[in-house]
Amino acid sequence: MKPVQSVVEIVEKARAHAGRCIVVPSAETESALGAAVEARKSGLASSILIGDCEVIKKKLAAMEEDARHYQLVQETSDPEAARKAVAMVRAGEAHVILKGKLKTGDLLRAVLNKEEGLRTGNLLSDVLVSENPMSSFPKILGLTDGGMNVFPDLAAKKAIIQNAVRLFQRIGFEKPNVAILCALEEPSDGMPHTLEARMLQEMNERGEITGCTVCGPLALDNAIWPEAARLKGISHPVAGNADILIMPTIETGNALGKAFTYFAKKPVGHVIEGAKAPILIPSRAESAQDKLISIALGILCSI
Repeated sequence: MKPVQSVVEIVEKARAHAGRCIVVPSAETESALGAAVEARKSGLASSILIGDCEVIKKKLAAMEEDARHYQLVQETSDPEAARKAVAMVRAGEAHVILKGKLKTGDLLRAVLNKEEGLRTGNLLSDVLVSENPMSSFPKILGLTDGGMNVFPDLAAKKAIIQNAVRLFQRIGFEKPNVAILCALEEPSDGMPHTLEARMLQEMNERGEITGCTVCGPLALDNAIWPEAARLKGISHPVAGNADILIMPTIETGNALGKAFTYFAKKPVGHVIEGAKAPILIPSRAESAQDKLISIALGILCSI
């Protein structure tokens, strides 16, 4: 399978998979409803909307959208709405969960419930996908984790890599290049993240991290720009050609992820990986295009 080269291709690829369904617990928020409307209008997916049905109908009407296009399920309790959404995924009635107005904690408690949830034994992590602003040709670039894991240790970083690799394999990257981002290109005792970066590279070389090629530590410039890697004398095949960037902390990932939107003016999508079904947590500030890309990623991760 040829790797996708742009976020537009991601949406086109997802559109080819007919019959996917999104379930939205506590769907009264305009952000989530807007995403569901975009999914329907773009031919990506149908939606089940769980919440106060009268409120949902009024908000859809305000968007000039007919509520009859959706399956509505009455439920005013946020934790119960989350439980119902998870149950629908387990039953095969829905394939992607899109967070509504409920707290993220309420949703994740339902997802991670030992008896009725969607646990796989894997860590949950957020994977952002955009396009490399330094590339002279369209090139997809992933970033993780800027949304779930605050200060991941070595084991967590390993799991974060494998989640991102699984996503990239679904969009055509047979063996993606993974760069472990740090401030230096050499391990330093005074900077623990650089030591872990080198350990992750060695774990990959020993076959403990599979499906990808890992290099670390790498600074941002020599991870994504071949000329910077050349000037630094870094000859590793990942240097300058990274497909996925692994963040040292959530602050780094959050800031760099938002830089794609606000500095580079690039469209982005993101999905939480690691459960039995993809989870989408749209922001009120996200554009309609970004919501569409996130939904497309969710659909591809659900196949």
